[in-house]
Amino acid sequence: MSKRLIEAMADLDEDVVLEEVKTLKDQGVDSLKIIESLQEGMGIVGKRFEEKEYFLSELIMSAEVFNEASELLGGMENARESKNGVFVLGTIYDDIHDIGKNIVTTVMRSNGFEVIDLGVDVPTVKFIEAIKQYKPKVVGISCLLTTCFDNVKECVQAIEEAGLRNDTKILVGGGPVDDAAGKYMRADIVAKNAQNTVDYCKQFVGV
Repeated sequence: MSKRLIEAMADLDEDVVLEEVKTLKDQGVDSLKIIESLQEGMGIVGKRFEEKEYFLSELIMSAEVFNEASELLGGMENARESKNGVFVLGTIYDDIHDIGKNIVTTVMRSNGFEVIDLGVDVPTVKFIEAIKQYKPKVVGISCLLTTCFDNVKECVQAIEEAGLRNDTKILVGGGPVDDAAGKYMRADIVAKNAQNTVDYCKQFVGV
């Protein structure tokens, strides 16, 4: 692991991150080793976010720097090789908000997860098909409208009735979603932000 790269990633020093990635690549260092150092730095970013040293803007910036660095190595496929598992995510049907979902997608990918982003206005059947196809340990359902709480509840119930709940945790998130709403929807966990999602998913997959 490159200490300089880890520290630069943690400090959000984009110029040093990109310079170090290029140097390591030119030295013939394996791409996965470089990705591991970047992810180590992302872990420090996450801790600083939790300790309120960093805020959402820094979290988003860290993911962008990570993505830019990974492009120098040939794109996100390299990160996927060292993935922590598959995470399926989508905004529930009748809701077309995507900013929060997109932030979660970016931050999760930069923390070593393969993210299957189903988009917005996602019907229940599409969630069920994705669970059957990708067998994720965690499914994220985004909901920004209180009027769609019942839709999420219906979706969770359908996933359970399809016999897919035993091996899959259901995580819900979005501006108005609090613990009481999560309980109403019968979700396993409520994520308050992108870093929360990363932490819960790492816990679920045993990282």
